[in-house]
Amino acid sequence: VKRTARKLLEMYPTEFTDDFETNKNLVKKYLDVKSKKLRNQIAGYITRLVKIRKRLEQ
Repeated sequence: VKRTARKLLEMYPTEFTDDFETNKNLVKKYLDVKSKKLRNQIAGYITRLVKIRKRLEQ
């Protein structure tokens, strides 16, 4: 989950935001994830990473 999330953030750094719902749809768009649970875990981790990055930039 973490490796995939970091890879997606590297590939599309400007696409992802700190909004979970938006990230969920982007993960669905860029990956072929079979289960909803896995998709949500990846989107949640991406959301957390984006929030941390924003906090560190301030």
